[in-house]
Amino acid sequence: MAEDRKTVAPWKVLESKYNYRDRWLALRSDTVELPNGRVLTPFHVIEQPDWVTSIAITHDGNIVLVEEYRHGARQTMVELPSGIHDGPGEPIDQIRRELLEETGFASDDWHPLGSFFANAPRLDNRVHCFLALDARKAAEPRLEDGEVILTHEVSLPRFIEELRDGRRTLHGFQGSALWLLDAYARRTRDKRLAALLD
Repeated sequence: MAEDRKTVAPWKVLESKYNYRDRWLALRSDTVELPNGRVLTPFHVIEQPDWVTSIAITHDGNIVLVEEYRHGARQTMVELPSGIHDGPGEPIDQIRRELLEETGFASDDWHPLGSFFANAPRLDNRVHCFLALDARKAAEPRLEDGEVILTHEVSLPRFIEELRDGRRTLHGFQGSALWLLDAYARRTRDKRLAALLD
């Protein structure tokens, strides 16, 4: 028997204007009418390209991470290789390029984990997450002028332990990517991901 569910109606956009635009983001200010008739103005939305992120695991069970200074947080972070989907092709094509360019690692065994909104109240973009198994060093990194990145390999069990103990900090969206990885590991029971199944 189907469950009767009420849904909330979308907001009605009465007016939109752009306060700022460049190749990285656009700040849009909307005047919106809620389903209850209330009008909010301005309601700011940041438009950005979609993001891609990879969880790359080597044949010997290491996860490939990148170390990079993040000016918004004003600290150096060790994180999953990620980037924006601003090039041609599908998100998986972009993350393959990103992984190779940032780390020099490649894989022939890619798996889509899923996607989600980065932050639905204020950002319009999605995050596309992929698993690369049996990743291997295939080249030297080819960094862009604005990138200073170090590549690290950490054993997957140690990485998971440090996350669980709070000794590692990731971007919020990368935590969600790891949740998708955990769901994939439990669904497939892939032995290369056994550290996630404890």
